[in-house]
Amino acid sequence: MNRVAIIGMGYVGLTLAAAMARKGYEVHGVDTQPAVLESLARGKPHIFEPGVAEVFAEHIGKNIFIAPELPAGGVDAAIISVSTPVDEATHEPYLANLAAAAEHVAQRCAPDTLVVVRSTVPVGTSREVVLPPLVRAWGSARLVMAPERTIQGNALRELVELPQVVGGLDAESLKLGLRLFDRLSRQLVPVSTLETAELVKLTNNCHTDVIYSFGNEIAMLTERLGLDPLEVIRATNLDYPRPDIARPGYVGGGCLSKDPYIMLSGAGRSGHVPRLIGAARTLNEELPVHVAHRVVELMREHGGSTLTVLGWAYKGSPPTDDMRGTPIATMMPVFQAAGIRVLGHDPLVRDDVIRSYGGEPIELAAAFRDTDAVLVITDHPEYRGLDLATALAGSRVRLVYDSWRILCAAEITARGVRYAGLGFEPEVSA
Repeated sequence: MNRVAIIGMGYVGLTLAAAMARKGYEVHGVDTQPAVLESLARGKPHIFEPGVAEVFAEHIGKNIFIAPELPAGGVDAAIISVSTPVDEATHEPYLANLAAAAEHVAQRCAPDTLVVVRSTVPVGTSREVVLPPLVRAWGSARLVMAPERTIQGNALRELVELPQVVGGLDAESLKLGLRLFDRLSRQLVPVSTLETAELVKLTNNCHTDVIYSFGNEIAMLTERLGLDPLEVIRATNLDYPRPDIARPGYVGGGCLSKDPYIMLSGAGRSGHVPRLIGAARTLNEELPVHVAHRVVELMREHGGSTLTVLGWAYKGSPPTDDMRGTPIATMMPVFQAAGIRVLGHDPLVRDDVIRSYGGEPIELAAAFRDTDAVLVITDHPEYRGLDLATALAGSRVRLVYDSWRILCAAEITARGVRYAGLGFEPEVSA
């Protein structure tokens, strides 16, 4: 199990390719996008993830090879990591990429190839979508589901340190799957079926979404009660032996913004509707819109029509340039409807991406200078280290909405500037 192919060079496939190459596997990356192929062939990853660029620069052409199709000589294992997005209107998962990848594997590989599903899918998909083309072509197949469960910003470390769950079509498939990942992961967790492994991934991410939604629920309540959600949560958690309450915050990214819908889709076909999961996702999606309306209202109270938004990626810690599930996507229509001019900065997001969302790129040094209000969306380390005395000196800023509460409120209010955060809108001193 040394010669592997990874079909789909998105975030999941890219990071897995880097991690496996670093462990000595011969990795063949496959993708259909010419720009991705061209960039990776030069050893230049198209996605930011700490450590990946260095691995590609060192291993491309040695034990990392990039092509638009699987190698003619076959591979020991073909790992499918294509995207499985959900439809924006129906929230149903789009599985055509997965089906096409399975057909390609069936055409280019042999029955002794181990096929691994790594994409996030509704329960039952590996058996219902991936297996049939393999059996039609080969008569039988060796198939496992081995979900990816890393966090952006720490993927290369977690691919090694996190337990790798593996579920097989049969005992032989499971044995081969465990052998494949044995060199990569420190701990292997065999489970009894493909479906069990599929549900493990969905359970992880849906549980996370629910946990975050509870912190956001508390923030919605404290905003109306005039209380501080961080004080409530800090006192709730301190030396208390039950699970900690999460602090409020935006919940986005490529996984948490879609995996609950993938769970709901598969569960619906089984006759059960997971109400808690749906409610949590709804609350987390409504939060950015709620904040945008509050910012507009507060700006009307304090005057001005220019807003600087700090943080356009979906999160800032660990840092990423990923725009999937970003809060700004649903905030911008609110700002535009209110006639607010939006300036934007993000340490990793390109200027052309900021423009594509309707913002005007601005340097951080000028972010507080020519604006009436500042909205901090992410807790990026660069924002945590802001020199507020310099930033606010001579500024016309009248409002700072600090979503993650990473700035010094006292230093801001001492300059006569209104300070607010998620669920926290203290009264202005007379």
